[in-house]
Amino acid sequence: MITRRWVRMALPLAVFVALAALLAMGLGRDPRELPSPLVGRPAPAFRVPVLVGAGGPQIARDDLRGEVWLLNVWASWCAACRIEHPVLVDFARDGALPVYGLNYKDTTPEALRWLAAHGDPYRASLSDPDGRLGMEFGVYGVPETFLIDQQGVIRFKHVGPLTPAVLQDEVMPLVRRLRG
Repeated sequence: MITRRWVRMALPLAVFVALAALLAMGLGRDPRELPSPLVGRPAPAFRVPVLVGAGGPQIARDDLRGEVWLLNVWASWCAACRIEHPVLVDFARDGALPVYGLNYKDTTPEALRWLAAHGDPYRASLSDPDGRLGMEFGVYGVPETFLIDQQGVIRFKHVGPLTPAVLQDEVMPLVRRLRG
């Protein structure tokens, strides 16, 4: 029969083991990884202006159906975007995958000046001056990048600057699988 003394001694040990297991699970996770509840779900529906100024053309999510594409969230005021931008310019030059930009919480003149100075890797850059579309995508901060399949479903999310290794080792293998 279990005595009260044994329970009093075993209970702290059981609590310690449980806490140690939780700590071990937490330490094993990548702190830069921010899981997105949108991965595996349709991208938010949108129809927003292209970054060319008032009265310009608009792009909708459904306009991009039928192709696998990358959505890169960026801003002229973003320091990390300066690190990522040459990688995007080189990647876009290869033409392996259409890259669209989402200019997040920025002004059109500043964004256009920035693209003129640093190069424009985007097939088109969507204007999101108030950040509403970014919020619908669950953007935590810039830069963030999403891979969206032919049916408009988000298949991958990367938080932080893209690197050649991320593009080569994570994005492009997934693109090849999606294209079949």
